Amino acid sequence: MSVDLIGFLGVVLVAYVVPGPDFLVVVRSAAEHPAKGRAAALGAQAGLCVHMLAAATGLSVIAARSPVAYDAIKLLGAAYLVYLGVRAVLTARRSAHERAAGRAVENDGPYAAAQAPPEEPRSAWARWRSGFAQGFFTNVLNPKAALFFLSVLPPFVDDGGGSRTQQIFFLGILDVLIGVAYWFALVAVAARLRALLARPRVRHHWELTTGWLFIVIGIGVATVT
Repeated sequence: MSVDLIGFLGVVLVAYVVPGPDFLVVVRSAAEHPAKGRAAALGAQAGLCVHMLAAATGLSVIAARSPVAYDAIKLLGAAYLVYLGVRAVLTARRSAHERAAGRAVENDGPYAAAQAPPEEPRSAWARWRSGFAQGFFTNVLNPKAALFFLSVLPPFVDDGGGSRTQQIFFLGILDVLIGVAYWFALVAVAARLRALLARPRVRHHWELTTGWLFIVIGIGVATVT
């Protein structure tokens, strides 16, 4: 098996560095908790594995050549991104209302403030499951991820170097491993911003900004042909 590894690695690194839906999901999750960020990263790469398997077995070719199948995947992915965005915007607004209510309670006296029930901490498993699901569905419902294997991988496959399926698997697995390393490094950087994002006002603007970014990207995915 003979493939152009240098050229392939360059293309893959550029693809990861350019921000997209996966980038936004991983960074948002890491800002909430490093474990959730790593789970989102693994979820995104698990979705990439699905595209790799589909490309190796020819399913992505069918989807890419069928306008109905492609549009269905595109609209599902767009709907999921809009859903994440709307949820983030609603969370930001709910937090703002809770802060306003908390200030009103404090103004009523210390006894009234003591009656406010404490927020229940989220379990580690629920946090991990949420991050993984968001990363997985964001990637697996992204038709551009599927087309990546159809348009980018073939030029690096050597027709005289053995089975094309084996070469696609090799390049795909290499892509996934590079992604895991990149996302985990990004999570480590984003996790350092948790103290800043823990501030109520900063958190509010962060949720609103990322939420609207999800909505805009989702609309873009749905409308761009």
